[in-house]
Amino acid sequence: MLALLAALQFQLQARPIAMTAVDSLPVVTLSEALRRATGLDPNYVAALGQVDNAVWARRSAFSVFLLPAVAIETDATKNLPAFFNIGTFSPETYTVTAQVTLRYDVFTGGQKVAELTRSAAALDAAHAGELQARFDAALRTEAAYYAVLADAELTRVARERAQRAEQQLGVARARVASGAAVQTDSLQLRLELSRAQVSLLLQETGLRVARLALGSRVGATGPVEAAPLDSVLPTALPITLDAAVAQAADQGPTYRHARANERAAAAIFRGRLGTYLPRVSLTATGIRFDKRFYPSTAANFSQLTLTVALPVWDNFQRQNLISQARVTRDIFRTARDSAERSVRRDVTAAYDGFVTARAAADIAKQAVAVARESYRVQQSRYRAGATTILDLLKAQADLDDAESGLVQARYATRLALAGLEAILGQRLFPEQEQR
Repeated sequence: MLALLAALQFQLQARPIAMTAVDSLPVVTLSEALRRATGLDPNYVAALGQVDNAVWARRSAFSVFLLPAVAIETDATKNLPAFFNIGTFSPETYTVTAQVTLRYDVFTGGQKVAELTRSAAALDAAHAGELQARFDAALRTEAAYYAVLADAELTRVARERAQRAEQQLGVARARVASGAAVQTDSLQLRLELSRAQVSLLLQETGLRVARLALGSRVGATGPVEAAPLDSVLPTALPITLDAAVAQAADQGPTYRHARANERAAAAIFRGRLGTYLPRVSLTATGIRFDKRFYPSTAANFSQLTLTVALPVWDNFQRQNLISQARVTRDIFRTARDSAERSVRRDVTAAYDGFVTARAAADIAKQAVAVARESYRVQQSRYRAGATTILDLLKAQADLDDAESGLVQARYATRLALAGLEAILGQRLFPEQEQR
């Protein structure tokens, strides 16, 4: 008996599993990762550019109501031989002309009003697109961030599995050596240790890749470690399902974008219809002639022109543009209808996805406690010779699966919350970014 106990003590001193050093890796928090990754996301940068373009288009649409278009032009000509200069009323080698033109469209068939409406809708669509791009970038960043944390915990689970298998292998060898167990016990545990070591290697590889992916998203050239988050998950959402559906339909970036696109397309169509009406423009022109650059003292002429233009026939180009505008309007109208019909489905799927993931995390936590206790009992029974190696291996596998399931359920809950926030276009738990 003393020899058996000594052998058990010797065998239980298992060699430690090699760990990857992470002290040298830069650590980024979730809020910092979101801030850095958003500015580096190409889709978000493009969305910001669309907002800037829409702002200038809106300013242009306003200015045509109040201000005329102004153009300044000057040219100098050298005449060989000298030619009559209308500014000096004598032959001159040089002739300089300067012209200032002011043009104001008095009536455009409603096209200016249509452009004002279109620019407003385009600006709203650009803001909605920017919000959607920001939340999409945040969702991808959170997915990369949670992947690092989840893979780190799964690596810990795989390492503990390998350590348990190695310890149990020592126990089995001692029992086989003492005659208390058959040779197949140590063989079964040796096989389990091999599987655990392979699983650990695969998990460590996945962790390295996840760190590189997170580093790429936050602008680093190498791997980046994610700072741990609070292990306490949100217990309940601060908004009901019906309120979430109403908020998404009203403020959700996807649905705002669809409505704005329809309004812009409808405004373009109305503007195209205005081409059937005459266009009235008022043009004021001031012209100076001289032999010096810039003319100031020679002949001055002023013109005020009222132009009324009515296009009659342009080989169906006008009808072609109207047809294209009508088709575009119908397409965006159909897209808006489809988005409004799917808003409840989308929000319900994301909302219930979070609720389900949160409940699954609680169940997984209970399953870990049960599996750990079951493994402890089977381990004690096997050492006492009251159970078989197969029961011990099953208990150990159940514990590994339960711990892995808990890790995946916890981060699936966080990711489900991020998906719901992306649909709503609003952070439900702003403090999550600060942890």
